[in-house]
Formats: sequence, structure tokens, C-alpha cells
Amino acid sequence: MGTSNSHLHQLLLVLVLSPLLVSSQFHNVFTQDPSSSPFPPNFFFGTTSSAYQYEGAFLSDGKSLNTWDVYSHKPGTICDGSTADVSVDQYHLYQGDAELLASLGINAHKISISWSRVLPRGRHGNINWDGINYYKNLIDALLLNGVEPFVTLNHYDLPQEFEDRFKGWQGSEIKEEFEHLADVCFKNLGDRVKYWVTFNEPNVLARMGYLYGQWPPNRCTIAAKEEGCTEIVPEKEIFIVGHNMILSHASAVNIYRKNYQEKQGGQIGIAMDFYWYEPMSNSTLDKAAAERAQSFFSNWYMDPIIYGTYPKEMKDVLGPLLPEFSTSNMEMLGNGLDFIGINHYTTIYAQDCLFSTCDPSMKGNNKAEGFAGVTMSKNGVPIGELTGLPDMANTPWGMENIITYVTKRYPNFPLYITENGL
Repeated sequence: MGTSNSHLHQLLLVLVLSPLLVSSQFHNVFTQDPSSSPFPPNFFFGTTSSAYQYEGAFLSDGKSLNTWDVYSHKPGTICDGSTADVSVDQYHLYQGDAELLASLGINAHKISISWSRVLPRGRHGNINWDGINYYKNLIDALLLNGVEPFVTLNHYDLPQEFEDRFKGWQGSEIKEEFEHLADVCFKNLGDRVKYWVTFNEPNVLARMGYLYGQWPPNRCTIAAKEEGCTEIVPEKEIFIVGHNMILSHASAVNIYRKNYQEKQGGQIGIAMDFYWYEPMSNSTLDKAAAERAQSFFSNWYMDPIIYGTYPKEMKDVLGPLLPEFSTSNMEMLGNGLDFIGINHYTTIYAQDCLFSTCDPSMKGNNKAEGFAGVTMSKNGVPIGELTGLPDMANTPWGMENIITYVTKRYPNFPLYITENGL
């Protein structure tokens, strides 16, 4: 089996390094006498991948089309016209990838399940056993090479059929579909998996797909519309999407704890994207705006999952636009995870636009984002060294700030840095 080595690049569990650094500067950490290592024996040095970005084989062995398959094939949606039809072909090259990870000293790797590969038609169709067997083989290859798998149930992709039938994450049917996905994965892969992640960055998917319109299904609000949006939707729609994701997470956790956790001995959590929002000034309004920005981005999901209610900042601004949790919902919510995954890439300035006048076109200056304007610079000076990615700067000090923030807001939960970079 060949080795695909072009794509081990994104995520680290716990340590803020890239695999390239691990392979050179830090390789001796794993080869030297363990007693002299500065890291404890159970410390995870990890990488990540996602199904759509890595697997390829987009129509192989019974897989159906997902939303990204369809989106990327539409002319003009991807700048250079590329797709992930083949990508780095992890579907066929997984054995070499696992061996490469081991050679780098990596001892943890986060993967995701392609929903359309294991359940091409969702709960109304059959399980695709070729898909299940692929994930069994991938996970076994990781384990045989001393790499602990972190398995994500959903990392942005969704069977296109769901979008066509009931508008995907906007539809009430999605929770039952996610429950079925979770149950199938726990039942068939749980004997191999000790770390489950329900979602990777659901807050990013909600914003990019339903607020800005830059990702499928390319819906947006009038106030936040970006290039790529094909359908204007009311502001409440993004919060329905978030609500359905939160309930889907809670249901999956409930299924795992009730039916599988005791026997399989694993843990289940979520990986959330966290910016660090730096107040534009020391004013009370800008400090409040920074907290409001955090609540409308990450706490939007984390507060209901852990405390069973939406953040106060969201309730104050949105009022009836926020969906309500029913009594049965509340029974599933609250302490609905075993660990928190932190994805952190950058820091951004936040300023008040709720009580202050801001440029109408300023990003964040809209109701769905809490009227917390965000920008990469202050007085013409960037917040950090700018990168080739929009709204991303090198701000390593933000990592310590966000870890401290999450620890204080959600105490007593283990934390894993499940993605970082720049």
C-alpha cells in the first residue's frame, strides 16, 4: 500500500505544533528515554483529517453524493475548479498514512465519518457495509501503529439527499437521522474507539452555510451576505440550524451513555471553533462586545450543551428569534459531554456596534452576530502577522487566553486542543 504524505497538516491534540515540527525538532521526544521526556507518557501529539478533504473515492463502493460533492462540481464555486473527488486518496492509502503517522511520533489522529459513505440514504436506506469496513480497517491501521483514533461523527459534510428532502440542518428530521448515524457508528466501531467527537466546528458550518452563504447550502441573511450566497433566509434560520445541531449532539451523547459507554469504555465530546476576541479598547462597551462576540460564536453551542440554556448575551439581543428547549430537550442537555475539543487559529479585535455607530458593512455588525463588529487591525496596525487566509493572523498569545477562558467558563472538563495552526 502506498504512502500519502501530502496531507498531514492541520490538527494537534494538546500540543501547539505542526507535524513538520514534530518530525524534525521534536522527534527525539518519542525516541529518547521516556523518563527524560518533559511530557507525561499519556500525552497526545496528534494530527487530524476529515472525510471529505482526505478520502477521495467520492462515488466508490456504494457512497452517495454529499453536499460538498455537489457544491464543488458547480462551475464557479471553487476558484480553480478543483474538487475532492480523489483528494489525497486516503480511502486507498490509509495503511501508508498510519505508518507515516507512527514514523513521525504521532500517537493520536482525528478522523471523521463520511455520513454518505456509511448511510447513503440515511435511516430510510441500508447500511453500506463497504463504508463501515473501510472505517474499521482505517481505525485498525491506526491502532496497530500505536495511534489513538479520535472519531468525529460529522465534519461539515451531509448527504445531499437530506438537503433535497428537508433542507438538511434546517429540517426537524435531521435529529433522527443523526441519532441513527451515531447508533450505527457506536454499534459497529465502538469496540475500537475510545474518543468520540459528535461534531467538528458546528458553529463554523452554521455561519458559513446559513449566515454568510459561502459554503453549502449557500444560504445567508441580508445583513451578513457574502459572495457565494444563492438564497436569502430570515435571521432565525441560522439559530434553527444551531438548535438542531445542539439537540443532535445531546441525543448522540444520550445514546452512547445509555447503550454503549459502560461496555465500550469510551468518552464522547465535541470540537468547537474558538476565536479569541480582543476588545478594541478598554471601554466597557468594547469589553462587553468581545464577550458578546464569544457568546454568539462558541458559547452559542457550549452553554446549552453544558448548562442547558443559551448565553444571556444571545437572549438579550435575539429575544424570540432564539428557539426554546422543550422539557424533554432539557432532560438531555446539561453536562452533555465528557471532554471539550478546542479548535483555535487566531485572534481578532471586537468592538461595540450595539450601542455605538459602526460602518454598516463591518463584519459582525448585524443582529445574528450580536452587533459585535470584528476587524483584524487597529489604527491600521494588524493584530498579528497576516497570513494568506482571510481574517487570520499569527497571534499565538490567543491560545493561552482561550484555554484560560474555556477553563473558567466550563470548569471540570478535560480539554484537548483538537485543531490549531497558522
